[in-house]
Amino acid sequence: QVQLVESGGGLVQPGGSLRLSCAASGSMFGLYAMAWYRQAPGKQREFVASVYTYGSRNYGDSVAGRFTIARVSANNTVYLQMNSLKPEDTAVYYCNYKTAGREYWGQGTQVTVSS
Repeated sequence: QVQLVESGGGLVQPGGSLRLSCAASGSMFGLYAMAWYRQAPGKQREFVASVYTYGSRNYGDSVAGRFTIARVSANNTVYLQMNSLKPEDTAVYYCNYKTAGREYWGQGTQVTVSS
C-alpha cells in the first residue's frame, strides 16, 4: 500500500501562484511515476504533470511553461509549482502514484482561481 496526502490548495487571484505538495509513504520501491491530475466540475480528470524515478518529467499541454513538477527523494514528496494561474486552472488536484501492477490516488486538494 502507498498513502498519498496532498496539501497546498486554496484560493488565488488570476496571475498568482500556488505550490501543491504530495507526501507519499508506504511500499515504494522499483521504478515508479508520481503525477498530478485535476478534475473540474462536469469535466473528465485531466493529466497535469508527472515525474519518473530517474527524474524525467512530462506536462499536459494546458500547463506546460506555467507549472513545474519536482520530486524530493529524501522525503518522498512531490511538489507542483503553479505560476500564472488562470480561472480555467480551477479544479480538484489529485496526486497519483503508479508502478507495475499498482496505482494509488490521494484525496485531492481544491484549487480555485478567481478574482
